[in-house]
Amino acid sequence: MGFCVALAVVFFFSLLAGAGEFRPGEVWCDLDGRPINAHAGGVIFEGGRYYWHGQPMTALPAGSKYPPSAGNLTEVGVNCYSSTNLYDWRYEGVALAVSENPADDLYKGLRIERPKVLRCPRTGKYVMWFHYVRSGKTHAESYEAAVCVADRVTGPFRLVKIFRPNGGQMVRDCTLFQDDDGAAYFFYASENNKTLHVVRLTDDYLDASDRWERILVGDLREAPAVFKYRSRYYMITSGCTGWRHNPASYAVADHPLGPWKKVADPCVGPNATNTFDTQGTFVLPVHGRPGAFIFMADRWNTTNMAGSAHIWLPIQLNQDSSIELRWTNRWDLSVFK
Repeated sequence: MGFCVALAVVFFFSLLAGAGEFRPGEVWCDLDGRPINAHAGGVIFEGGRYYWHGQPMTALPAGSKYPPSAGNLTEVGVNCYSSTNLYDWRYEGVALAVSENPADDLYKGLRIERPKVLRCPRTGKYVMWFHYVRSGKTHAESYEAAVCVADRVTGPFRLVKIFRPNGGQMVRDCTLFQDDDGAAYFFYASENNKTLHVVRLTDDYLDASDRWERILVGDLREAPAVFKYRSRYYMITSGCTGWRHNPASYAVADHPLGPWKKVADPCVGPNATNTFDTQGTFVLPVHGRPGAFIFMADRWNTTNMAGSAHIWLPIQLNQDSSIELRWTNRWDLSVFK
């Protein structure tokens, strides 16, 4: 029996027993016994289930002359998985498919990076934003935002527009954040990764409004992951070293548009200075548990991007409003009291 199949059997019986756990860095398989392939993504909770959208990474052919990052060229689109307990995930299929037509904007071989999905309360539609690089183009030639929409959380999503918001500045690592009042914000690295931008979305979430700000100006941060706790906004970011791991940092604000104040590296313990060999992608609020947040990250494998591991860790909220991330080999939701 293969490792993933065996692990799926273990997860099945653990589910029957009402138990489960996260094992950061180990191969994480879906309920069909296949490794979960949804990187740099995000999770939303809808109708009693969590839905995880992420980019599939592909293996490079043996002897390939392409750089390791070519494993990020998608031949599939955006994958979707669902779960009721966050431990066990069912593959729902391709939420956003790519095209076989070279004339299409979503022609296979493009880069779809950091896809995030929100449900728009005004329209009831599901809206996806991601960092888009056109097929056959370099980052410098493209670096745009793509917006897609669907009637169902699992898709199929259709492309609405591709553009550069806020006066045409480039879009790189990005995330979406939905506030308690239903307002949505798009955070992204821009200006050659020197400065982050944040823009409030229009009420239908399909465009950028004219309300935006430059934040962490000149700090060279990327991979923003945003969450809110007790009226304070937190943003965890990484440094700009490509696929190489580096120290994380977090900032705080009283409003998504800022001003944002840089605080410190939240990681504590062995290998903390390299964010435990990971790069963050999203902060997941655990439904029904106020103050329970999970830091989602990827451990990029530059020799085999398809083998990049998922790393989920609990965020510790301290009495002084600081946050901490500590490595743990095995943990479960009981850590959130």
